This record gives sequence, structure tokens and C-alpha cells, in this order.
Amino acid sequence: MSTYMANKDTIERKWYILDAAGKPLGRTAATAAAILRGKHKPVYTPHVDCGDFVIVLNAEKAVLTGNKLEQKYYRTHSGYPGGLKEVKYKRLMAEKPEFAFQVAVKGMLAKNKLRKAQLKRLKVFRGPEHKHTAQKPEIWE
Repeated sequence: MSTYMANKDTIERKWYILDAAGKPLGRTAATAAAILRGKHKPVYTPHVDCGDFVIVLNAEKAVLTGNKLEQKYYRTHSGYPGGLKEVKYKRLMAEKPEFAFQVAVKGMLAKNKLRKAQLKRLKVFRGPEHKHTAQKPEIWE
């Protein structure tokens, strides 16, 4: 008996909705990353992009536990001396909660050639409304 290997022609992609309101940012991001990779499917194959689309609603209402709002920073560096930029998560969640969620999910995906395609299937919205009703998304429990 041979092992089943999925390929890009046989994959069926569904759309799922995740509601982040009142839930920890990291837990919701981990769930989104698993769906984007396709780990919830019985045909999961690590070297094939077999994940589904994820719509995250209420990103601004996601919570960070502990003192992360005050102590955690989002850091970027230009590569030049003195090129470090830091933003506290309190400010980041107030101004760009969608970006904070995308950064969290990006860090949880595999660091390989599939990550870029998987991130394109992540749709994050600040409030409870989205523009993907035509795709008939299912609510993820």
C-alpha cells in the first residue's frame, strides 16, 4: 500500500471565519496558521500548499495577556547603524491591529517557499464585517 501524496491539482480550498473578539491574539493566530497550512485536513502533505482561506474578524478586539501591551515591542532594522525602529504593541494594536495579527501568523508558519502563498490566503479585518460573502465562508469552531 502506498502513501497518499496531495498535489496542487487535487486540493479543494474552503473559506473559514475566525472571530478574534475577546480571545488571545496568539491562540487565534496559531489556529489561523494551522488552517492556512492545511494541518486540519486528512490529506495534509508538508511539502504541498494544501491549506484553506482564513478570514479573521474583530482583530482590534483581540487581547494580549499579561503585560505584553506594555512590554512587548515590534522591531524592525534597516541594516544600517542606528536603524532600529521599535513600536510598543499597545500602539500597534491601537493603530494597526490587522498588521499585528499578520505578523503573528507569519511567525507561526513554516519558513519555506510556501509561506508567501499561504499568507496571501489570510484576510484580516479590524471590525465584524468582511467583503468575502460571495465565497460562502464557514465559521470555524
